[in-house]
Amino acid sequence: MYLPTTQKECRQLGWDKLDVILVTGDTYIDSPFTGVAVIGKVLVHAGYRTGIIAQPDTKGPHDITRLGEPGLFWGITGGCMDSMVANYTATGKFRNKDDLTPGGINNARPDRAVIVYSNLVRQYFKNTVPLVLGGIEASLRRIAHYDYWSDSVRNSILFDAKGNILIYGMGEKTVLLFADCLKQGRDFRDIKGICYISGQPVPGYILLPPAEQVKNDKEAFIEMFTLFYEHATGTGLPGMIQQHGNRYLVHNPLPGIITEKELDDIYDLSYEYDVHPYYKKGGYIRSLDTIRFSITTHRGCAGECRFCAISLHQGRAVCSRSETSIIKEATRISRLKGFKGYITDAGGPTANMYGLGCTRQEYAGKCRNKSCLFPAVCSHLVFPHRKEIALLKRLSVIPGIKKVFIASGIRHDLVVADAEYGRIYLGHILAHHTSGQLKIAPEHCSLHICKLMGKPGSDVLLEFKKLFDEEQGRLKSRQFLTYYFIAAHPGCTMKDMEELRGFVSTYLKIKPEQVQVFTPVPSTWSTVMYYTGVDPFTGKAVFTERDVRKKEKQKRILFS
Repeated sequence: MYLPTTQKECRQLGWDKLDVILVTGDTYIDSPFTGVAVIGKVLVHAGYRTGIIAQPDTKGPHDITRLGEPGLFWGITGGCMDSMVANYTATGKFRNKDDLTPGGINNARPDRAVIVYSNLVRQYFKNTVPLVLGGIEASLRRIAHYDYWSDSVRNSILFDAKGNILIYGMGEKTVLLFADCLKQGRDFRDIKGICYISGQPVPGYILLPPAEQVKNDKEAFIEMFTLFYEHATGTGLPGMIQQHGNRYLVHNPLPGIITEKELDDIYDLSYEYDVHPYYKKGGYIRSLDTIRFSITTHRGCAGECRFCAISLHQGRAVCSRSETSIIKEATRISRLKGFKGYITDAGGPTANMYGLGCTRQEYAGKCRNKSCLFPAVCSHLVFPHRKEIALLKRLSVIPGIKKVFIASGIRHDLVVADAEYGRIYLGHILAHHTSGQLKIAPEHCSLHICKLMGKPGSDVLLEFKKLFDEEQGRLKSRQFLTYYFIAAHPGCTMKDMEELRGFVSTYLKIKPEQVQVFTPVPSTWSTVMYYTGVDPFTGKAVFTERDVRKKEKQKRILFS
């Protein structure tokens, strides 16, 4: 079933009042790829009457009031992307198109959507039930953070939105614990995975430099983020507090890593794999083409690229679903109306991390101050390729499925490092699961830029390309590698981009198609570098290109 969007739909379900109302910056697609739909389904499955208001009109009360007032709490999210990233390019241009808005025109998502929606609720519901902030926009802005679009350090979004609680990360377990506490009238302040505002610090918690200090002291900002990242990505560590004026942001410890069974239960819930009819009448939603017939096999990313926010939102640990759960979902998809036999993607943040394991994680947890893949692939990793090949083979023989594609990018360094199954995996996906192009993201070739990005150097890329070319020759196929590159990352100069152009021309023998200008999204190491002009790992100064025209020029070099 769909989550109800109107009072009429509530009555059809026999609900006279909702417990929870979710407000989101995306249109409502009932899919396991849509975070707000997943949260809603988890709540409904637990017995909470939950409705949804997608992309409410902020100019009046008719949208935000149409479901009445919930009995327990409001859930506020900007959607699947930070609203500022969704609305503006890295060079500040407004995005005219929005794949998550009916009709495809970017006219329904406000800037700083979490703050706007929170204010909208409070405008029409005075003294209402708690406002709970969630989703990636809230998650990445949960402490004082550098905001590229205002070129300033902003307070925790919990203060700016005047919210009551912030649930960070993926949030399914946390939101149920919170709902249960409200329902039973219990104190929720010890729940892991939440942030809240307090008049006093919590004993035993790590004290981050105050918000007022990090706005004026870049060394304090680096200290703050270093402490935050360590404690926000490692289990078994204490929580944190950060003073904002005369109050404190309390950041409770990270919840335990989600188990395979818990992940299976979430994806085994009943999804419609379509846009709710209330919103479908608004026009075509382009993102549905990408997600409707796709499958999430795992969450999290062990890569920790320094410009990427996945580690802080989904986690550093890779959590994979069971083969049984994935096969069940593929079977459901094969029976959907309009399905023509093609699973458009089976993957996650990085496709070839399904089943990735670690020989020490179960007894020691994720390593502190150490990355799994940088500067080299860790010897404790259990390579995933054998397990993924087995999964892909099982998916491919399900009745009604003609082909399973891997559209997500892969980590080429993992393939190279896996001496036993890396080449076999590459040959298998080229033969059976690639639609002509295989995506990889080297991002750059200059060694000092790759180090700043936390990426492997060009030697690993060339080793992978050699494997790719050899497998192509063996298979007598004509496939292509699609390379993703970044211009104007901290440390990157025009000279570095000229070096990249020469490398691409000489060794890759292509003209790049996928080049983006670096966007300093909140709460990444690369954004720390951009704001402070310092490499936080060495303390050395880093050049940062701030002139928009010069950023564009860096990008254009690769096309010249």
